[in-house]
Amino acid sequence: MIASLGMYDFGALMGANDRFWALIRDHLRAAGIDAPDALIRGEDAFWPTWQSPDLLLSQTCGYPFRAQLHGNTRQVCTPDYGLPDAAPGHYYSNFVVRHDDPRTNLADFDSAPFAFNEDLSQSGWAAPQNHVAKLGLRLPPTYRSGGHRRSARAVADGVADIAALDAVTWALMQDVDPVVQELRVIARTEPTPGLPYITAGHRDPAPMLSAITEAIPRLAPADRALLRVKDVVAIPLSAYLAVPNPPTPDQIAHSFAPN
Repeated sequence: MIASLGMYDFGALMGANDRFWALIRDHLRAAGIDAPDALIRGEDAFWPTWQSPDLLLSQTCGYPFRAQLHGNTRQVCTPDYGLPDAAPGHYYSNFVVRHDDPRTNLADFDSAPFAFNEDLSQSGWAAPQNHVAKLGLRLPPTYRSGGHRRSARAVADGVADIAALDAVTWALMQDVDPVVQELRVIARTEPTPGLPYITAGHRDPAPMLSAITEAIPRLAPADRALLRVKDVVAIPLSAYLAVPNPPTPDQIAHSFAPN
């Protein structure tokens, strides 16, 4: 069996996730489930794990879940990070720009170079593109960074003028990534369902839900503070599938190409 918790797993969070997993793992083993000793990390923590029939537990993003994974995986639950102005288990994206950029609102960045982490990111691509489309604005995909923190650095370095980072990542970066001092938030998207925990489609999610529910209150206070997990909630699959998919980066880039 394999497991990963790669969505929020950098710096001191890695140790906290290891200890969180140990609590989950031990609960699963006590229930007779063959849980792996350690989490998978690196690129294999994402699509290879999510698509594997050996998947015991992982966390994915809402866009991959609704676009490709929901038919072959099962929801376990959705963690609640206690974000202000969002329902439990929901999150939003913060639009970030350089601290010294004189523009003051999102409309000022219409057609500005946009950095995004990947094509199937809800917070980095889908949410911001859906948001600006409703406002009659456009953000051309200028730089595909491969990660939220890399998008932040791209904006700080002038590779792009604006990016959208999920609010949990932005909060986690405050204590560990000095790039936040070079950026400021100018707007945020509407909340959407957060990042679900999933298991393989042939597995019963109930033991995983029980293990996570038991593990959260048993985390050391320092680890709970680092991970920011308050609780878990049940969000219907229909709520995930109802979120619209935007045009792809290539489609939007093509719309900016000269005729």
